[in-house]
Amino acid sequence: MNKVNFFRQLVIVLFLTALIAGCAGTRTRESTGEYVDDSVITAKVKAEILDDPMLKVFQINVETFKGEVQLSGFVNSAKASARAVEITRKVKGVTSVKNSMVVK
Repeated sequence: MNKVNFFRQLVIVLFLTALIAGCAGTRTRESTGEYVDDSVITAKVKAEILDDPMLKVFQINVETFKGEVQLSGFVNSAKASARAVEITRKVKGVTSVKNSMVVK
């Protein structure tokens, strides 16, 4: 009976260790909390772009990884591209902005 309890406890400890390690982030992978934070940042950036009359939200793709926002897609002018970057920088939680937008 003693061996069964030991085995059961060992399995539980290994399971909990794997669960905790699976939630940790690395340089190339987000933790669960970072993923949620980045999703919120992406939503806020898209909302700000939607509210701006100069920009068209369907032309600009927004992706966030560990606070760094990448803007891509096609815009009508360099002014619109600069405006999107400006708006994005003002959103709380954004650490940097990578502009990959193309002027058509």
